[in-house]
Amino acid sequence: MEITRFEIKGLALLTPQLIKDERGYFYESYRKDFFDTHFGDTNFIQDNQSTSQKGTLRGLHFQAPPFAQGKLVRVLQGAVIDIAIDIRKDSLTYGKYQKVMLSAENHLQFWIPPGFAHGFLTLMENTIFCYKCTNIYNKLSEGGLCYNDKKINIDWEIQKPIISEKDLLYPDFNNFLSPF
Repeated sequence: MEITRFEIKGLALLTPQLIKDERGYFYESYRKDFFDTHFGDTNFIQDNQSTSQKGTLRGLHFQAPPFAQGKLVRVLQGAVIDIAIDIRKDSLTYGKYQKVMLSAENHLQFWIPPGFAHGFLTLMENTIFCYKCTNIYNKLSEGGLCYNDKKINIDWEIQKPIISEKDLLYPDFNNFLSPF
């Protein structure tokens, strides 16, 4: 597996080695020893999956300590714009974001450690998005940021996404107190 690192410390894009033949393809999507060697001792304890129609925006979400989550995300069907925002107060890249394109065709995976808000926008109908988490979901620890915050200024490449009422209520970055 090939690892691409970013300016924002901790984030990584993983490109698997595909083995293809006339039947299709095979690849390892996760192997604990490889992941632990490159990202530290990580224990995934929850897997999540969603299906969304084109133009659905989910996020920008995080789980606060003690339920903070690292996420290994990928797309099984369709495509997304995936965003991770650094919300670690002591980080040199606090408030900065990384944008990547994940799709069923490119097989890329995005590692997002604890201390980031995360969201994605679906680019195709019936997109299936899945992710491994390093901690369980806890309703009292959930938080988020406004998806269209002017200070963060994410180019979602869409004017009017389909977004939940809950996600519309998250604060903008100027009114956000990070728990990290």
